[in-house]
Amino acid sequence: MIDGPFSALGKYRHLTLEVTKREVLGRYRGASFGLLWSLINPFLMLIVYTLAFGYILKSRWPGYTGGTTEFALILYMGLIVHGMLAECMIRAPSLIPANANLVTRVVFPLHVLPWTVVLSALFHMLANALIFLLLSLLVRGHVPWTAIMLPLTWLPLVVLSVAISLFLAALGAYLRDIGQVMAALVTAMLFLSSAIVPVTALPERYRIVFELNPLTFIIDQSREVSFFGHMPDWKGLLIYMTVALVAVYAAHAVFQKARRGFADVL
Repeated sequence: MIDGPFSALGKYRHLTLEVTKREVLGRYRGASFGLLWSLINPFLMLIVYTLAFGYILKSRWPGYTGGTTEFALILYMGLIVHGMLAECMIRAPSLIPANANLVTRVVFPLHVLPWTVVLSALFHMLANALIFLLLSLLVRGHVPWTAIMLPLTWLPLVVLSVAISLFLAALGAYLRDIGQVMAALVTAMLFLSSAIVPVTALPERYRIVFELNPLTFIIDQSREVSFFGHMPDWKGLLIYMTVALVAVYAAHAVFQKARRGFADVL
């Protein structure tokens, strides 16, 4: 019987968590600041974007009267969400070549590997969310109670990230150049999402490009619950989750079919 895409969290959960732990710790092994780099990197990006958009270009979030610090927090949430998917897309294509020793092991469930990438990215996402909430408390003096809904808001994106990681891992085993494309693609996805500017501030003819970006809806909903104190769009999240579930099962089927040829191309 073929394992389903969620067996990584069921039947193989101990293996998945152990490999994820190794991924997180191994990534910063030897670095002076260790795990702190998972917080430092987004902060560096935040500083750059705040200086560029907040101080040099004097940008403000349309429809919100807050100052530069509040604008920085709004940007930060967009960077947190983008960073999660970006990490998955950049790392997934090299998963199979980087773990060639596991491909020859018939008993090893290779579909666990994309899950470890997603869970590692999720760890960094949650760590940065905690920093966001602490900064919000420091800058604004409060955190809206709706912030407790952030995990529910992110759940559809996590499932979609698994689907994308499964597909890219399978594709990357055969097309090694796909990894080079991802760096440019994730940058484009950042600037063609609502991470930097709300869709409502764009000309009508350009909005469709931003709305089709899978990041835009999640970024918007994340800001609604964590910054503006509004309830999320439950209907929109349900539709997103449905699409994500279809995508993850389809990607898992592609991965399992492509797996048969992994040993031949490595």
